[in-house]
Amino acid sequence: MLTVSEVLVFFVVSLLLIQFLKLQWMRRRFPPGPTPYPFFGNLLQMNFKIHHEHLKKMAKIHGNIFTLWFSNTPAVVLQGFQAVKEGLTAHAEDVAARPTSKIFHLLTRGNGVIYANGHLWKQQRRFGIATMRKMGVGRKDKDYLLQEEAAHLVEYLQKTNGKPLDPTMPVVHTVSNVICLVIFGHRFSRDDENFHRLIESFDTISAFLNRILSVYFIMVMSNINLEVYDFSRWFNSSSVCHNFLFNPYLQTKGDADATYDEVNFRQTIFDLFIAGIETTATTLLWALLYMVIYPDIQEKVQKELDAVVGCSHVFCYEDRKKLPYTNAVIHEIQRYSNILLIALPRLSVKDTELLGYHIPKNTIVLSNIDSVLADPGKWETPDQFNPGHFLDKDGNFINREAFLPFAIGHRVCMGELLARVELFIVFSTLLQAFTFTLPEGVKEVNTKFVFGSTMKPPPYQIRAIPR
Repeated sequence: MLTVSEVLVFFVVSLLLIQFLKLQWMRRRFPPGPTPYPFFGNLLQMNFKIHHEHLKKMAKIHGNIFTLWFSNTPAVVLQGFQAVKEGLTAHAEDVAARPTSKIFHLLTRGNGVIYANGHLWKQQRRFGIATMRKMGVGRKDKDYLLQEEAAHLVEYLQKTNGKPLDPTMPVVHTVSNVICLVIFGHRFSRDDENFHRLIESFDTISAFLNRILSVYFIMVMSNINLEVYDFSRWFNSSSVCHNFLFNPYLQTKGDADATYDEVNFRQTIFDLFIAGIETTATTLLWALLYMVIYPDIQEKVQKELDAVVGCSHVFCYEDRKKLPYTNAVIHEIQRYSNILLIALPRLSVKDTELLGYHIPKNTIVLSNIDSVLADPGKWETPDQFNPGHFLDKDGNFINREAFLPFAIGHRVCMGELLARVELFIVFSTLLQAFTFTLPEGVKEVNTKFVFGSTMKPPPYQIRAIPR
C-alpha cells in the first residue's frame, strides 16, 4: 500500500515527465534552442529575464535563430545583422503584428500605434506619418522649428555660467517641445504650468514602464494576469496627457472601417509623445556624456563646425552633407549607446518561414538589436566608441547597412526622420556653442546603462562652458 506522500511524489513526477515530453514534442516545430524545463521553459536558464548577453551566449551554441520557451510559449530569437534583416524583411507582412498581453491591453485597449494590430494599426500609423509630413518634418523650410528649440536650450545653458548641472530636464524639455511643435504647431514656455504637468505626467509613465519592462517579456509570453498591479498612477497620469493632447477639432471622413475616433486619436498622439520624447532625449543625454568622456572627439567636431560653417551658423538638416565627421559622431552615438537592446516583440500573423525554418502562426519573434549594432562581422571595433565606423579612408561619411537603431521592416520606427533631424540640429548647435566638461574634481563617470524602456545613462553632471 502506497502512502499519501508516495502517491503525491508519483503524481508530481508523472506530471513533470508529461510536461517535459510535451515540450519536447512541441519544440520539434521550431528552430533549435536550449532545452526547456516543465512549467518554466527556459526561464531558469535566463534567471527570469531576457538579457542581450544571455542571448549572445545562446546564439554561439544554437545559431543566429533559436527558440526560447516561456513556460509553454515559444519565442523565436533573431541574433546578428543577417538574421534580423532577413527575418524581418524577407516576409515582412507575415511578422508585422504585436503579441497581445493583458498588461498593454489594459493600458491601451489595443488602440494607437505601438501595440495595435491589423487594419487599426495601419490606419493610425498612416495618420501619424501624415501628421509629421504635414508639419514639414525633414523639409528645409521647416527646420526653423527645431532651430528655435535648440536656441532656447543654448540660452538656458548659458545662464548656468559654466556651473555643474544635470542636463536631464533641460534636454527633456527641449525634446518635448519639439514634439509639441510637430503635433500642435507651437511651443510652450518652460514656465507654463500645463506644460510642466505634461512633462511630469510623462516622467511618471516612463518611470512606471521602466519598473515593469524588465518582466514585460515574461508577462506577454506567459500571459500572466496582472490585475494585482496598481495602475492608478498610470491612469491618473495618462488621463492628464490624453486630456491635454486631444484635439476637439479632429474631423474624419472615410470608409465604414475607419478607426479615426477620439479614443484612437488620443492613444496615437500619446504614443507619438511617449516614443519621441523617451528615445531622443536618452540619445542626447548619451551624446553629452560621450563628449566629456572623449574630449578629443568633441574637439574634432568643433574644429569641423568652425572650419565649415563658422561660429554663428544656424544649422539645418542639409548641413550634415558637408559635416561628415559631425554626422559620423552622431551615428556612432546612436550605435554605441544602443538605447533599445531588444526591439519590441513581433508576432507572426500566419504560418511563415524565417531563415529556412518553419514558423507557425502566432509565434513571437524577438530581434536582438544589440547584436546588430555590435555585430563583429559588420563593425571593425564594435566594442569601442569609434566615429570611423561611418567614415571612408578619405573622411567622407558612409552609410552602414547594419545601422538599425530604428529597427527594420513594417514596424520600423515611424519617427525615424524626426529623430535624425532633431539629433543633428540640437547636437551640432550645442557643440558649436559650448565645450562640455566634467565638474572640477570629477575624473571618471559611470557609463553602465540603467535598464528601462530605454537604456539610459546613470545620472551625471556636466559643465557647459561657452566657447
